[in-house]
Amino acid sequence: MSVPYLEYFLDTLEPLPGDLQRNFTLMRDLDIKTQDLIKKIKDESEEYLNVINQMSANEKCEKFRDIHDMFEKAKVLSDEKVQLSMQTYEMVDKHIRRLDAELTKLEADLKDKALNNTAMPEEQKKKGRGGGRDKGKAAFNPKNVIKEETDKGRRKQKTLNETNVANVSSSSALSITGSNEVLDMPVDPNEPTYCLCHQVSYGEMIGCDNPDCPIEWFHFGCVGLTMKPKGKWFCPKCIVERKKK
Repeated sequence: MSVPYLEYFLDTLEPLPGDLQRNFTLMRDLDIKTQDLIKKIKDESEEYLNVINQMSANEKCEKFRDIHDMFEKAKVLSDEKVQLSMQTYEMVDKHIRRLDAELTKLEADLKDKALNNTAMPEEQKKKGRGGGRDKGKAAFNPKNVIKEETDKGRRKQKTLNETNVANVSSSSALSITGSNEVLDMPVDPNEPTYCLCHQVSYGEMIGCDNPDCPIEWFHFGCVGLTMKPKGKWFCPKCIVERKKK
């Protein structure tokens, strides 16, 4: 919605609050007058019923006519209040209908402008498509494709070589530091220790065949073994003790 249109619409709304306030005040006054008349009609009717037996025919007709006139007056006031209410409703509804109509028109105008801005003339479309094809043909060069594929192959081969070197280096490092890593492992203080080195169990171990051996289990490397010997095997301490016996 443009700024001039918004200002124009706000100008048309400027008298609306005052008109509504005036109508509401009139309706309140009419309602007060109607309620007063209804109360007066009630009082007059009760009085009429209480003294009806004591009144003459003319007095009865006159009293009845007065009550009827008050009813008619209350009806007129009520009709005026209803008409004023309808007028107030129409006053507000007129502005709402105008706003809806203008918004619909504005929305249609915006859609038309958007279509006009995004639509491209058919000649420009054809020219653009043709230019794109020519540009694509000019950019294609078989030599460039061969060179690009060759560069890709060299980069791929270089990557594979670097990966192989890294793998070999990693394997060598593991083979050199493998045994040290086992010894440098964190030790649980509650885990039992074995062997002459008083370390926890790791790697290949052999058990002493002396049932009274205080150590029981030994690491292959600590007792000079590379494979499990055939027959019974006794640890160095147990061999010394057996020789003493």
